[in-house]
Amino acid sequence: MMIKPFQAFTYMLACWVILSTISLLTFLSVASAHEVRPAIADVTLDDSALQIEMRLTAEPLLAGIDLQGLEDTNEAPEADLNDQLRALPPSELEARFQAAWQDLQSGFFVRAGDADVSLALTGVSVVPLENLELPRDTMVTLEGALPNDDSEVRVGWAAANGPLIVRQAGAGDDAYAGFLENGDLSEPLPRAGSATESGWSVFVRYIGVGFDHIIPKGLDHILFVLGLFFLSLKVRPLVMQITVFTVAHTITLALASLGVVAISPAIVEPLIAASIVYVAVENIFVSRVTPWRPFVIFAFGLLHGLGFASVLGEFGLAPGRFVAGLIGFNIGVEIGQLTVVALAFLAVGYWFGQKPWYRRAISIPASVVIALIGAYWAVERVFF
Repeated sequence: MMIKPFQAFTYMLACWVILSTISLLTFLSVASAHEVRPAIADVTLDDSALQIEMRLTAEPLLAGIDLQGLEDTNEAPEADLNDQLRALPPSELEARFQAAWQDLQSGFFVRAGDADVSLALTGVSVVPLENLELPRDTMVTLEGALPNDDSEVRVGWAAANGPLIVRQAGAGDDAYAGFLENGDLSEPLPRAGSATESGWSVFVRYIGVGFDHIIPKGLDHILFVLGLFFLSLKVRPLVMQITVFTVAHTITLALASLGVVAISPAIVEPLIAASIVYVAVENIFVSRVTPWRPFVIFAFGLLHGLGFASVLGEFGLAPGRFVAGLIGFNIGVEIGQLTVVALAFLAVGYWFGQKPWYRRAISIPASVVIALIGAYWAVERVFF
């Protein structure tokens, strides 16, 4: 029997996860200072002018870091300069931003109809922060004159500046809030009233966002789901595992998105990698769903929900559309996960699942590969 030895392994791994969590809480808060966070632009419009109140991280912009597709500024060639700027007192960083505005402004886009709108920097304020190991916000105020033609306004910035959330300020709970990447511009914002989206439109859009977070962007979540798949091809155990995982990540996705739970990705991401290792290693030692596996999957599902929430939280959903976006995102995630299982079944399960050598020749080797990738990610996310 292989179960009893594996029970000992399970308890050892659980202890390791607990100790890792404590260590990460103690030593890895510095990593959150280097995360690339989306800037937020609140746009106020009237007949003749607009004002943009932005919350951004000024240091990467001043350092000239290309943030497109970057997750951590430590990965950029200009990382040392970025850290030097982070160490500056607020007054000096404000002066640096004002002095650099002539160069930076070309990366800020406002268009009224087909006309470009020139922006003036009218305010810069760096939020004081005693602990420089935490992210530091810079509040920037921009103003521009609009042409006298009632044209709608679109707002954005250069792809190299990273992701941007654009919100129409003072327009109520249903006002437009868009998450922009790759230099995209916002939807047209009217000067009178507000741009709004129906709950149905938000729901449908966030199904796509959730699916996209699994396929193609969620390789770690894909590997976890494949770890569930390779334990057993029987429908009942597979559905049970996915259902438990779904319930768990739905709970923390909702709680974290509402701000009830907040845990740094510097903690969550290594533990997600550890969850991949666990399910893959267990596949090697056992050939059926063990009594403890649903509980372990539930615990790891809570972690994955926190990972999903870090993405959903970046999108700046309007309060009046939060529930529609949350449900749509979660459905998109589930469609993505089921697609992964379906593709895996069509690739190997349908053709070889009933072969006597399936577990020995396919399931176990695949689980070994998944475990090695997860272990590499766990080490990388902790130490690099």
